[in-house]
Amino acid sequence: MDRRSRTPQGQIAQVLVEFLEVAVSCIVFLKGFYPPRAFERRRYMNVVVQKAVHPELASYIHSTTTGLLPFIQKGLVERVVVIFYDKEHVPIEKFVFKLSVNQSYGSKLEEADLEFALRAFLIKLTVAEPVTKSLPSDGSWEVTAYFRSLPSYGDREAQLWIPTDAKLWMQAPHITPIKSVSCDPLKMQLYLEHPSPTEPKNPAA
Repeated sequence: MDRRSRTPQGQIAQVLVEFLEVAVSCIVFLKGFYPPRAFERRRYMNVVVQKAVHPELASYIHSTTTGLLPFIQKGLVERVVVIFYDKEHVPIEKFVFKLSVNQSYGSKLEEADLEFALRAFLIKLTVAEPVTKSLPSDGSWEVTAYFRSLPSYGDREAQLWIPTDAKLWMQAPHITPIKSVSCDPLKMQLYLEHPSPTEPKNPAA
């Protein structure tokens, strides 16, 4: 479908899921979770990025991000989070994309302005390693979405998403801002969450 025939919310949702697919790939590369050969240097929004090319990895990232399209368009998605776990499946680091799409926005979407704003997020990610934590070799990761309200159970796309079994931190996390933008109709923040230094060693399930 031609983007020009969509509502502004549909246009921005399409741009966002494409951006999130690239951003998640860059985050996983940044964390060194897979060998460098699982990625390939590409240019996206005029920024050199690392795109997953390993078939299973690329398929997982693509399916999870594109699966958010109808929910971002409807304004249901509050946060998209890349969570890294230790071997006990306790979160040790979270990359959080907190987003809001103005549902009453009716003007023509200036994609060039939007892409300029999103490009800054990718640039920040390429230099974010100093504020991240090293990962255990036996850890794991996943993409999790937090919804403002639950989609209808009759929604076919909603059936692809299952509740997460991630353990919760007992204390408020330590937050490190990376980048934010307010470019109507989009507001988005990217920040890191780490467990508080006073976090108990056995968080609640």
